[in-house]
Amino acid sequence: MTSQKTTRQSASRRSILKSAAAAAGAAIGSGAAGGFPTIWAQNIKDVTLRHAGPPVSAIPQVAEQATKDLGFTVNMQATEDADLLNRMLSQSNAMDCGDVGITDLKYLVGRDILQTIPVSKSRYWDQMMPLLTRGVYPDGRRAVEQGTAPWTVIYATDATGRKFSKAPTEWLNGIPSITNGDTLGIRPDLTGRPITSWADLISPDFKGKAALQDQAGIGVIDVAMALESSGQMKYGDKGNMTKAEIDKTINTMIKIKEAGQFRSFWTSFDQSVNLMASGEVVIQSMWSPAVTAVRTRGIPCTFQPLKEGYRGWGYTLGVMRHVSGLKLDCFWEYMNWYASGFQGAFIAREGYYSATPATARKFLTPTEWDYWYEGKPAAADIVDPYGKLMEKAGRSRDGGSFETRMSNIAVWNTVMDEDRYLTRRWNEFITS
Repeated sequence: MTSQKTTRQSASRRSILKSAAAAAGAAIGSGAAGGFPTIWAQNIKDVTLRHAGPPVSAIPQVAEQATKDLGFTVNMQATEDADLLNRMLSQSNAMDCGDVGITDLKYLVGRDILQTIPVSKSRYWDQMMPLLTRGVYPDGRRAVEQGTAPWTVIYATDATGRKFSKAPTEWLNGIPSITNGDTLGIRPDLTGRPITSWADLISPDFKGKAALQDQAGIGVIDVAMALESSGQMKYGDKGNMTKAEIDKTINTMIKIKEAGQFRSFWTSFDQSVNLMASGEVVIQSMWSPAVTAVRTRGIPCTFQPLKEGYRGWGYTLGVMRHVSGLKLDCFWEYMNWYASGFQGAFIAREGYYSATPATARKFLTPTEWDYWYEGKPAAADIVDPYGKLMEKAGRSRDGGSFETRMSNIAVWNTVMDEDRYLTRRWNEFITS
């Protein structure tokens, strides 16, 4: 399916690098090296670029393809989100680049961990999703800015990367890479009725059969969507609650928990999959690849569209401040390779969207593109990234098209101004 395209791109990229090496060598010999790096591209075979990310995006197959195409080694380091952020904060020298969540930028920027990325280094910037770079939907509408909206944190005021710029600049804290609109996962064969609203997460109908993600900044948004949808709360900004709103939210949820609503609070991808596959839980916070993993087992599982909209999120690809010289040159090549289509197509088969959909399309079959991005009924069976059957021909993707889903973001994943207070209250809720 993609082997011919991959081979062509592989050859093309290798030839570009070899041409660059030859030109650089000539420049050295003539004394005209100027702004070229001092270690030359013929040595890239000895470079290893360490990419850290969560298991759903730090994918060995992506690293293997990048290594083949680029001529240097890309090594993936997979770890769960909370541990990944801690590693970036305390051990950033142990990685060279990483999947930096939009919300994580608020913890990292200004701490001399990331270096800025010049927009001019991106060959695909003009193909980046405007929703992520400018907050604009395809139909021209301005997107909702509740929570930590991507376009408010990806830009730096200048090359130092010390401060955020809400307006576009020529400097990036991280370059957009992956996005999605999340909702609730359900077991349609076990819920006993249609699920249409976030309020169903806390409905007594599912007492003892519901679960939440145990991460304050995400779990509390799912809770807020449920409370607001059920009429129990009204927020000024669900993505940036006041202390009073946090208190009322957590106090209400403690009562709901004490009534036996929740079966579990999961912290890892595998936990969420096993809870749903076993039938212990029938409605829960969930990620698209986890829904895919359940379905590949032949078990019904739906990433359920809800009338109030989706919780949006995104990752950027960031480069650590210590990276320099030839390794930094290799990062620029990798950054552009990452946006050029192979990785975007791979994560599409998990249910995620590339920040550059047009390039991902080149590595998807027409059937895959129509199913994953256009929301059309599958013309043939749909498989996951590892070749397992995920959907039979004739079925459509949950939530419809890319445009439908990503034009209906109600709130973005967030780091609130009262983040420390929220974390303390959330921990009280979890341990109550």
